[in-house]
Amino acid sequence: MLKTELFEIIAAGENSGIEFKRDDVRPEQLAREIVAMANFKGGRLLLGVDDDGAISGIQRPDSEEWVMNIFAGKIHPMILPFYEEVVLDDGKRVAVITFAEGTSKPYVLRHDGREEIYIRMGSTTRKATREQQARLHQMGGILHTEVLPVSGAALNALDRYRITDFLQHIVQDAILPASDSEWCQRLIALGFMTNGPGDVPVATIAGILLFGHAPRQFLRQAGIRVMIFGGNEKTYDALYDSVLDNPLLPLWTVSGKKKRVRSADGLLETVDSVLKPFLAKEGSEIGKGFRKKVQQRYSREVIREILLNAVAHRDWTRFADIELVIYDDRLELTSPGPLPNTMTIEKMIAGQRSPRNPLLVDILRDYGYVDARGMGVRNKVIPIVRKMTNRDPIFEETDDYLKTIIPAAAGE
Repeated sequence: MLKTELFEIIAAGENSGIEFKRDDVRPEQLAREIVAMANFKGGRLLLGVDDDGAISGIQRPDSEEWVMNIFAGKIHPMILPFYEEVVLDDGKRVAVITFAEGTSKPYVLRHDGREEIYIRMGSTTRKATREQQARLHQMGGILHTEVLPVSGAALNALDRYRITDFLQHIVQDAILPASDSEWCQRLIALGFMTNGPGDVPVATIAGILLFGHAPRQFLRQAGIRVMIFGGNEKTYDALYDSVLDNPLLPLWTVSGKKKRVRSADGLLETVDSVLKPFLAKEGSEIGKGFRKKVQQRYSREVIREILLNAVAHRDWTRFADIELVIYDDRLELTSPGPLPNTMTIEKMIAGQRSPRNPLLVDILRDYGYVDARGMGVRNKVIPIVRKMTNRDPIFEETDDYLKTIIPAAAGE
């Protein structure tokens, strides 16, 4: 946001979609205003601005983390905000927190063991009456998190080349949109964009994950963190430790011979390239040419399958990356959020399907990542791991994550 735009907002004063708050506001007070606006039309909260419009600035060095912890701990269901800071000429900083109208109403403030519902009435926040609560419940409904809006992610946050390939070769549109307005309408119809605050189109979680130029810029949990260690425990001297940030889909282009070729990797291909040197090691047995045979420790097909499951079925409202860790004796993949709906580990192993993010699953299937049956755990992961290790993979579930543990194949 430009300084001029910030000054214009402050000059116009507070309204149903704009709230000023000093930096010393208590967490529950900030959460109350956010809940009220999310139950209305969404909006912007300016942190570091007094009620009269005077700019006092923010003092916390970790202001973004503090705000995100409030969103994660005191507001339910989860809302995905866009946080930015504007630095003024005198050095003062103002945090601008933008979020769309909630689609899973009513939103509640969780504090002191209670849940309270607030609504916006003009520039004031009030506790909702029973009638107003009933109306919010009626306006709510079941909506998959993958189509929630990502505040701040306008059309230019998406890679037009990747989307064009999708429309031409997957959807097989004969005519592409001619203007930004037409592009937004087309992407809204497909679930890759939606209307944000003020009916301004913004990308959805699915849109950012599949086509975003730099997904983590707008959705910080969009990456995959890869860590590799030389022993069996986490240490400070990791062989590799990085959060990979790419759109899920690769970039496909048409060559001079009118053949469709992959010209840039997607996130899964990037992970595969990083892992490849660490998936095998030399064994003790000497082969042809007096060279030691290479022992494959982990199956790339298994890793690909469990990564696909994590991407397609994780809870995208949780502010945590998918985490893939390779130790000397095992590989662990942690996917944020428990299994969806009534799914259990036993049902998953048996082959039951219950996708949390069906749009993502459909698009990944269109690109050949997911087979039509969607039974990769039963038909790929378990049989391959058994063949390589004579052991079964281990699945662990808590309220916060699903972890898959793959044992390393024993060396010769």
